[in-house]
Amino acid sequence: MLTWSKDFDQALDWSNPPFAKWFVGGEVNAAYNALDRHVENGLGDRVAIYFEGEPGDTRTYTYAQLTEEVKKAANAFESLGVGKGDRVAVYLPMIPEAVITLLACARIGAVHSVVFGGFSADALRSRIEDAEAKLVVTADGTYRRGKPSALKTAVDDALSVDGHTVQNVLVVKRNGQNVDWHEGRDHWWADTVDLASAEHKAVGHDSEHPLFILYTSGTTGKPKGILHTTGGYLTQGAYTHKAVFDLHPETDVFWCTADVGWVTGHTYVAYAPLINGATQVMYEGTPDSPHQGRWWEIIEKYKVSILYTAPTAIRTFMKWGREIPDKYDLTSLRVLGSVGESINPEAWMWYRDVIGGNKAPIVDTWWQTETGAQMIAPLPGVTATKPGSAQTRSPASRWTSSMSRANPCRTATVASW
Repeated sequence: MLTWSKDFDQALDWSNPPFAKWFVGGEVNAAYNALDRHVENGLGDRVAIYFEGEPGDTRTYTYAQLTEEVKKAANAFESLGVGKGDRVAVYLPMIPEAVITLLACARIGAVHSVVFGGFSADALRSRIEDAEAKLVVTADGTYRRGKPSALKTAVDDALSVDGHTVQNVLVVKRNGQNVDWHEGRDHWWADTVDLASAEHKAVGHDSEHPLFILYTSGTTGKPKGILHTTGGYLTQGAYTHKAVFDLHPETDVFWCTADVGWVTGHTYVAYAPLINGATQVMYEGTPDSPHQGRWWEIIEKYKVSILYTAPTAIRTFMKWGREIPDKYDLTSLRVLGSVGESINPEAWMWYRDVIGGNKAPIVDTWWQTETGAQMIAPLPGVTATKPGSAQTRSPASRWTSSMSRANPCRTATVASW
C-alpha cells in the first residue's frame, strides 16, 4: 500500500492503550506516496483530478501536474516560515488548491487543520487558537447556488483579536470578490505559490508524526481536536478505499462528494484515492446549482464508476423525483457508497434502483472522525446486503480498529509535539 522511506521495526506497539503506535521506527511521506511514486512508475499522464466548478469552469490535473503544484506549494509554505511540526489552518472551498495545500503540508511535515468553509469566524478563531496555527490558507470566496460567497472576510474577523499565532495568510483568487488586504500578512496564491520552484525533494517523516488535526463540530460542547498520525492513517485509508469500493485505478473514476472540511473529504478525497493512483472528480458546488441534475450531468460527463455520498443527499433527490436522474446516462456506475448518518431502507432502495440501475451494489459505511476511515462496511459482490444496514464490521476493521492514532481529548499538548 505504501512506499516507505525507512522500513518499520514493529508493526504495532500496544503498550499504552488506548493509544496504538503503528509501524514503529518507519518513515514515510504522504505526498510522495500520493504523487511522486506514481510519476516515477510511469503514471504521470494519468488523470488525478477532474475539477468542476459550480459556475461550470473546469480543470484537469494529471499526476505529473499535481505533483508539480504540490512541490511549488511546499516551497512557498517554507518561504513563509512554515516548517515541520508547524500548524496550518485551511479555510477553502472544494477546489484543487485544497488538496494541494493538504499534500504540501504533509510533504514538509506541517500539520494541517481544515476548517469547513461554512463555519463562522468565531468557529475559525477557536480552531486557529487551539492549534496555534502559523499560516492560514483561504480564498477570496467561493460560489454558493450561483452567487458569490465570501471566505476571507471570516478570516479577517477571526484574526481581528490580538494574541493569535498566525503570521501569514495565503489567499486563492477564486471568485474575484474585493477583499480587505493586510500588507505584510496577506499574500496572493498566484504571487507566492505559482512563482515558486517546482523542485522539492520529499523526505520521510516518522510513522507517528502528526499528519492533521480535525475538530469535531462542537454541537455537544467545545470542539475537540482529533489528532491523526501518518503511517497508520494512510494504510487504513488506502486499504479500505481499495477493498470496500473494489477499486480498479486503471479504469475507475471515483467521486466522493464530501467537502474536504470533514474527515470523509480528508480520507477519501485528499489521501486514499491519490495513494491508490485513482482518477477522481472534485465538485465545488451544491447538487441543485445551476440545476437539479448537476450531479448526474457530472457522472455522465466523466463516466463516474464509483459514487460515495450521504443519505441526506439521496433523500433530497428522492423528493425532487426520479425523472431528473432518468434524463442522464448513469450506466457507468458500478459501485454506490453511503457515508454519514444512517441510511433508511427506502432511500437505500431508491439509490440502488434509480441511480444504480439495480445492478450496482451499495456499500453503506460507518465510521467517525476519531477512526479516520471506514470501520463497518460490506464488500461489494461478497457481502449479502440488507437495505438500511451497514452490516457487520468489515474485514479491514479487524486489524485497523486502532490503525490511526487519535486523541479526541487533546487540549494543551501542542508544545509536546
